[in-house]
Amino acid sequence: MENMENTFKIINDKGEEIMCDVLFTFDSEETKKSYIVYTDNSRDAEGNVQVFASIYDPNQEDQKLEPITTEQEWKVIETILNTLQEEIKKKIDSAAENNEQ
Repeated sequence: MENMENTFKIINDKGEEIMCDVLFTFDSEETKKSYIVYTDNSRDAEGNVQVFASIYDPNQEDQKLEPITTEQEWKVIETILNTLQEEIKKKIDSAAENNEQ
């Protein structure tokens, strides 16, 4: 990884350099780890933007993303993603209501 700003580059399994956008980072009190949620802006079979998550150490200068290996960690991340998605939907709905008035 290059940096933890808004974008960073990773090398995929084929040795290709891929630019990724950081969606957000967070620390979990439950797991005592730091996570990064990001996208390479690719789409899945249904046309949804693919989102990825990894463990990282915010204090490490040469960042290396670590895989998430436990169901507990995935549940923490899914809960946060679902909460954010609900908040965004509420804001969109509220904005649509205000435009109708």
